[in-house]
Amino acid sequence: MTTDDDAQTAAAEAAKAAQEAQAEADAAQKKADELAAAAREAVASEAEAEEPKASPAASEIVEIIKAGYAFEGTAIEMGALVDGTPVPEAQVCIPLAMLNRHGLVAGATGTGKTKTLQVLAEQIAANGVPVFAADIKGDLSGIATPGTSNDKLLERTRSIGQDWQSVATPTEYFALGGIGMGLPVRATIDGFGPTLLSKVLGLNATQESSLGLVFHYARNASLPLVDLNDLRDVLTHLTGDEGKAELKNLGGLSAATVGVILRELIAFADEGADQFFGQPEIVVSDFLRTAPDGRGIVSLLEVPGVQDKPALFSTFLMYLLKQLFTELPEVGDADKPRLVFFFDEAHLLFADASDDFLETITQTVRLIRSKGVGIFFVTQTPKDVPSDVLAQLGSRVQHQLRAHTPDAAKALKATVSTYPNTTYDLEEVLTSLGIGEAIVTVMSDKGAPTPVAWTRLRAPQGSMDPTPADQIQAAVTASPLLAKYGTAVNPQSASEILGAKADAEVAASAEETSKQWEQKEAERLQKEADRLARQKAPSRPRSRRMSPVDRAVGEASRTLARELIKNLFKKRR
Repeated sequence: MTTDDDAQTAAAEAAKAAQEAQAEADAAQKKADELAAAAREAVASEAEAEEPKASPAASEIVEIIKAGYAFEGTAIEMGALVDGTPVPEAQVCIPLAMLNRHGLVAGATGTGKTKTLQVLAEQIAANGVPVFAADIKGDLSGIATPGTSNDKLLERTRSIGQDWQSVATPTEYFALGGIGMGLPVRATIDGFGPTLLSKVLGLNATQESSLGLVFHYARNASLPLVDLNDLRDVLTHLTGDEGKAELKNLGGLSAATVGVILRELIAFADEGADQFFGQPEIVVSDFLRTAPDGRGIVSLLEVPGVQDKPALFSTFLMYLLKQLFTELPEVGDADKPRLVFFFDEAHLLFADASDDFLETITQTVRLIRSKGVGIFFVTQTPKDVPSDVLAQLGSRVQHQLRAHTPDAAKALKATVSTYPNTTYDLEEVLTSLGIGEAIVTVMSDKGAPTPVAWTRLRAPQGSMDPTPADQIQAAVTASPLLAKYGTAVNPQSASEILGAKADAEVAASAEETSKQWEQKEAERLQKEADRLARQKAPSRPRSRRMSPVDRAVGEASRTLARELIKNLFKKRR
């Protein structure tokens, strides 16, 4: 073998050794990569175990939310996506034009529902849409006062991409029946109707049907039902002889049922309900006003004085919705709604509701959209809202839920089942949300539900504390509606009409009695006069001429007398 052959052999062996070494190195690197990947997975699994937030990869969820909430036209900004930390570029919002598809704000007490309501109301009003909301605890009144900034607030708003500014929203204050500082809001019994009144009185189906008959009678008899006195007097009238006769062709009315209704009305009045019914009746179009600068006016129904009358409060809100539906013309779909109505403590409305009442609510919610009115129900869990109503709520803002009891755990599962499919483990997420965070899904501008988004909500621009009482009183005094609603009036209604009718019947009866007495007295006097006249009349003289018979009888009598006397004297001798 030559030297050249040896060199080639050595080179081949060296190349082979190099290939084997490279293969071993590649295998070692592959093994290292596998170990590193396994380590990363272990770390990720450990992190997930420490903070269970089941979500897709950060880049994936961000892109999904950015695409799902990219709407055309004006939108109400809710906040920023949370993916471990807030993602300012992934904003969650609601199309303004879709607010008349209604919505739900739910969550346990203290989770931030009222502030969410305030955030929504501020932005809706800023876009020229009036807002109506009930303020049960008085917390929402801060919307009329500019907010105060602090480092903690600004740090939060910057983290979600909110350019926070202190802003006061134009606000009008109302109060049920004038209990409180707001403008008095009143309704007539006629306007309230038998269905709503039966709900607030707690009547059963039979009693509700009977109350409907009473309203029907009063309408046909032209007896306006303005306040509770009117209804009580009509019920009392219908239990009398005349009323029973008038109702005979309508099926009649049970005295026992009337008694139940009257007792419930008395208890209702003792709670102060007399002040809620009367005139001037509220004209709901007054809730559709805008300020001179074009912003919508927020109408706040201040109801701290009726917290112990939840049925009346919730039913009164339903009455306002019914009036809106009755009074407003059709508008169809528009760029923005005419009014957004926030129905707080909505569970009170549905508790112990009759089938007729639920049907009324469902129909109103379904059809009022065409009148340009959006409704947001505010309550603790979606389970509080009947399924027929819940199915019509296009936007959902769900704050934290607590599952500390079996019933709460069941409510949590029911809530999760109402959401669209999502990569979140909602049972875990909904119990771990922080204050001011919510799970959000809305109806897009194309009418489809948006992706479910864990959202850190914006901060209100108005004050988070209630507006001082003196400022509220000053706003009420300066309101242009004070002259219209400030003073109660008492028109002629069923009570006065029935009272006047009763007075007329009493007067007519008294007149008839008087006439009968006068007639009897006249007859008595006439008889007495006749008797006196007979006593004073001269006696009729006897005739001196005697008939032959009389003369014969007289002569015979005298002869007999003489004979008797003679015989008497003869015996004595």
